[in-house]
Amino acid sequence: MQYRRFGRTELPMPVFSCGGMRYQHSWQDVAPADIPRKNQENLAATIRRSLAVGINHIETARGYGTSEIQLGRVLPQFPREQLIVQTKVSPQADAQAFRTTLQQSLQNLQLDYIDLLGIHGINTPELLDYAVRPGGCLDVARQFQQAGRIRHIGFSTHGPTSVIVETINTGQFDYVNLHWYYINQDNWPAIAAATRQDMGVFIISPTDKGGHLYSPPQKLVDLCAPLSPILFNDLFCLSHPQVHTLSLGAARPTDFDEHLKVLPLLDQANTVLPPILKRLEDAAIAALGREWVRTWKIGLPSPDQTPGQINVPIILWLHNLLEAFDMQEYAEARYNLLGNGGHWFPGRPADQLNEVDIRTAIAQSPHADKIPALLAATHERLKGKTVQRLSRS
Repeated sequence: MQYRRFGRTELPMPVFSCGGMRYQHSWQDVAPADIPRKNQENLAATIRRSLAVGINHIETARGYGTSEIQLGRVLPQFPREQLIVQTKVSPQADAQAFRTTLQQSLQNLQLDYIDLLGIHGINTPELLDYAVRPGGCLDVARQFQQAGRIRHIGFSTHGPTSVIVETINTGQFDYVNLHWYYINQDNWPAIAAATRQDMGVFIISPTDKGGHLYSPPQKLVDLCAPLSPILFNDLFCLSHPQVHTLSLGAARPTDFDEHLKVLPLLDQANTVLPPILKRLEDAAIAALGREWVRTWKIGLPSPDQTPGQINVPIILWLHNLLEAFDMQEYAEARYNLLGNGGHWFPGRPADQLNEVDIRTAIAQSPHADKIPALLAATHERLKGKTVQRLSRS
């Protein structure tokens, strides 16, 4: 395993982290007696495999159902100094309710302290206010920190880059969990801001949210050769020293195996990546046109600026992935989450396009004349069964 300094926490962070949202029994809390033995044994085996290969950062959240309580049966079996443990608790308007939830998390994990606490899901200015206002959630977390129950405090986010940068610039957080990978690099300004603050940078779900890379389309497989799409994405992310660790949402002990193949490639990134990056770019240009690839994001409105709350940027992004890389399965999953993801994945699909007039909202785009037709066509290709977020926290 390779390790990187996790910003000002000074923790030696493995370049992969063991994320805790895939191996738990249930997304809802259940009585410990109702957790199947087979499931608990699989979780324990996954943790043992993680530690055996040097992935000693174990990450979970109160919103991950039984994950914490199941980990609480396993983690105390290992020398505490060998573990880096993170959990996350969502901010609340009522700081005392946040305190109760945080206390439950710590009790579930059965540890004297946790290394990292993330304020979970600072996705909007309102949630940022819940966290940092006087007497808010961060003040509560600091009390636990002063008592020795928490070592470092950060935040996780699925929010827009502007909110992430605003949160980073408060100077109140030691690290950030955020989305950034090859198919979605919009949050690079947030990573740059975190680097200026000497914060740890943790990448959320690069394999799943980064493209369902465990079940890639053949076109993407061919473009990424000789690497698998998983290996390509891992190497792309870790070729940037500002990135410290990638979350691997392992569901079973063998889920680490493909990722581990990237370790001997890290010092070869400058020679391995360029031809793959060129093929991917050439494929996008061939499918979409050079001018579109260069300018499609310009002047696009956010959902709250668009009639019908249509998430124009996301829908056009999914259109691009469909045309350039044949990412139908991934695009369907993300598209049908629109309207059901709350502040974690805001906005709506284009199902009401005929009932609203978006021309004023998209007027600043150089492609305003063709965007409505693209939205309509993408809706027809992707509409289907409603998708809910796995975690409802």
